[in-house]
Amino acid sequence: MSTADDPRWWRSALIYQIYPRSFADANGDGIGDLAGIRQRLAYLADLGVDAVWFSPWYPSPMADAGYDVSDYRDIDPVFGTLAEAEELIADAHRLDLRVIIDVVPNHCSDAHPWFQAALASPDAPERELFWFHPGRGPDGSQKPTDWVSPFGGDTWTRTTNPDGTPGDWYLHLFAPQQPDFNWDHPRVRAEFEDILRFWLDRGVDGIRIDSAAMLAKDPALPEAPPEGPSPFIDLDAVHEIYRSWRRLADQYPGGRALIGEVWLPDHQRFADYLRPDELHAAFNFDFLGCAWDAAALRACIDTTLAAHAPVDAPATWVLSNHDVTRHVTRYGREDTTFSFAAKREGVPSDLELGTRRARAAALLSLSLPGAAYVYQGEELGLWEVEDIPRELLQDPMHFRSGGVDPGRDGCRVPLPWSGETPPFGFSPDDASAAPWLPQPADWKDRTAQAQAGDDRSMLELYRAAIAIRRAEPALGDGAMSWLPVPDDVLAYRRSPRFVCLVNLSGTPVPLPPHTERLLSSGPLEDDLLPPDTAVWLLTADETPTAPDPA
Repeated sequence: MSTADDPRWWRSALIYQIYPRSFADANGDGIGDLAGIRQRLAYLADLGVDAVWFSPWYPSPMADAGYDVSDYRDIDPVFGTLAEAEELIADAHRLDLRVIIDVVPNHCSDAHPWFQAALASPDAPERELFWFHPGRGPDGSQKPTDWVSPFGGDTWTRTTNPDGTPGDWYLHLFAPQQPDFNWDHPRVRAEFEDILRFWLDRGVDGIRIDSAAMLAKDPALPEAPPEGPSPFIDLDAVHEIYRSWRRLADQYPGGRALIGEVWLPDHQRFADYLRPDELHAAFNFDFLGCAWDAAALRACIDTTLAAHAPVDAPATWVLSNHDVTRHVTRYGREDTTFSFAAKREGVPSDLELGTRRARAAALLSLSLPGAAYVYQGEELGLWEVEDIPRELLQDPMHFRSGGVDPGRDGCRVPLPWSGETPPFGFSPDDASAAPWLPQPADWKDRTAQAQAGDDRSMLELYRAAIAIRRAEPALGDGAMSWLPVPDDVLAYRRSPRFVCLVNLSGTPVPLPPHTERLLSSGPLEDDLLPPDTAVWLLTADETPTAPDPA
């Protein structure tokens, strides 16, 4: 169903993620920009999405692709201007597209005025806004803790005083250019509430919160145990921050949503962020990382819905994003799971198999209860680009791991829009620079232009699925019930008549009795559903016969 006039739109919305640097380049400098996005908004409206989420677009030295923010109330010149952002929001709203922006509250850039002031003097009051701390040992030369960064490497960097002597250390859970804020300080809390007002006043419909579980730290700075509670992830103190944000968001009309990036293995702790007075929704990373396996997927879906039910929050379903290997590539490997600790550079992927499974996964994710997310290029069937020359890589995760982790650049390669050769319409024909990351020549068959109108293409599959999702009232935020099927098959009902069937076995399975085939992810063989294929059916009643193995 359409969410255009629904103040609870976030419960069932289809949200499209734009990575601005790689979406569309209007000025020819090889980097995507707001003008390029504005030129492509009609494409998103035609695709049928309800909202667009923008990865950070703020002024930044780009030590971590914009997640090192130096000014939260402006736009980086490489993308455009604040006036253009306001026009983009207005353009999106005219097309019934809601706008979600990324806010990065755990840390800022080391170029942020507060941090620069903190470095200028050991006595600067701005030091209290960060985690400056003396080192261990008689000369303070040992870092305050041995905490390990999610990026790999140390989490403390020692400063140099203006007189040239060694100074205190500062905490950065990510790159050294990303100092962590001290959320125990009221000035930090007041600043971010003002930042939220700044963007909500400009019509933004939602806030995606980066690293949402990491804001609060244990001020005693204990060492992180190998197992058990972390001193810097998911502390109870973080919840009062989001309660205050929720009170602020609820003051605005139209349903302004807070959406958290919350990576937690404990489902109860995860659900605590979704209590009625906190965040509206959070990303479902269990589903994103789940293996292409019927039992694993069913368990993941059941666990997700069970965790969300007590707090009456909508589940979210995500297959890819700007931080993970694209799922066409993941699903083409023998081990189809994903985690940051298990990137598989050099592990071969069968892209034909991965594409077939990705098509089936699209019908699975778009028909489950709750909201769904599509990462740019997912609707084109793009795969992970794994052969980017090392001298062109930019992701700090690659370099901080000593080159062991290939980094995230492979899922951030600029989109192919049209034409037979790079830049595939990403930049104008007379562009002065090549795209900031190289595009594979093989993407000529994956451009939006090449796929438009081809009923066999990934793009048209997404368009058809989204159109059905919008037309079927029971899809989105509603109930589901499993149907009895063989172990390697998933089947569930979303309405008295709507059924989704996904065959993850190695052999075809018969379709249940039905009155209409709405959509299938691949060709069917008479009344058989081939392996790695999904189908949406309308049935005559609520008790279709379960399919048996062929």
